[in-house]
Amino acid sequence: MDAVVVSAPLEDRSKTVTLDALLAEHAELEAKLADPSVHADQAGARKLGKRYAELTPIVKTARELEQAKSDLETARELAAEDEVFAEEAEQLARTVPALESKLTELLLPRDPHDHADVVLEIKSGEGGEESALFAGDLLRMYLRYAERHGWKAEVLDGTDSDLGGYKDVTVAIKSRVDTPDGVWSRLKYEGGVHRVQRVPVTESQGRIHTSAAGVLVFPETEDVEVEIDENDLRVDVFRSSGKGGQSVNTTDSAVRITHLPTGIVVSCQNERSQLQNKARAMQVLQSRLTALAEEKQQQEASDARRVQIRTVDRSERVRTYNFPESRISDHRVGYKAHNLDQVLDGDMDAVLDALAAADRAERLAER
Repeated sequence: MDAVVVSAPLEDRSKTVTLDALLAEHAELEAKLADPSVHADQAGARKLGKRYAELTPIVKTARELEQAKSDLETARELAAEDEVFAEEAEQLARTVPALESKLTELLLPRDPHDHADVVLEIKSGEGGEESALFAGDLLRMYLRYAERHGWKAEVLDGTDSDLGGYKDVTVAIKSRVDTPDGVWSRLKYEGGVHRVQRVPVTESQGRIHTSAAGVLVFPETEDVEVEIDENDLRVDVFRSSGKGGQSVNTTDSAVRITHLPTGIVVSCQNERSQLQNKARAMQVLQSRLTALAEEKQQQEASDARRVQIRTVDRSERVRTYNFPESRISDHRVGYKAHNLDQVLDGDMDAVLDALAAADRAERLAER
């Protein structure tokens, strides 16, 4: 096996490892996971399992490549005596570069949050009530996408608009199983300004309007590195409310937390008790502060997480949803499709695949 050198995919990114080292690590993890005593520590076993699952595609592809190279060498030797093997040699000659390319992609440094769940926020922007209705459409799109993938989605907090949309809404989306490619690996590209072009329900003349809503996505980190000083927090409690501001709880169980140094405000009213809502709001705050800290640390790195929204302005759009033409356009990668109804019903994989492919191509070009 060739000693390919790759960037370390875990905590210490300054080190490099060889493909042989990854194969050895995979074998070691396989042996550990087969030991019943390891599973006495469920958290530790889960961490080992995640790493094993992360390495498995690399090992599988490396073995397939090694076998294909061996078969190609044999087929070429036999082709000199029997032309039947010439066709097999030609096919293997095409297979080997394809597997090499696949292995190169798999060896790219992974986003350390790819396995993570997410907190997703949608905020209405320019366009008034129409923007709020569009924010509601985006929320439904993400909820339907989560449902299609078997994820659990929970609306944590929201401010309703008069016509049934959302001025802002926060939702947590969680995978029901531990996998290397979790919710963040799919939804991390959604951050930015989403623009809609359609005839609003408030438009009596049938004219097409353009409005926008902003989406922010944060990974829910398991081991939060950001320490939060209680003195930096202002905690307000209030009664939970439903559509139209109607009170749905007779006690002040909803919680709003303001992080004074950054001005970040999070709230939660979905849980039954004030303590539960505060704990959930703190979890969201930790995720947002961690994301903010990472952006500051990595802003000059080539793989830095991109700033998602500067202002919810129609000109700063990442994607346009054009209803008259049933067209969805992602302006970052030039993606276009005329299946808007399906996308808004949660069929988002094609556009997300295009964004992931562009991301891989960019990182390959940087190697």
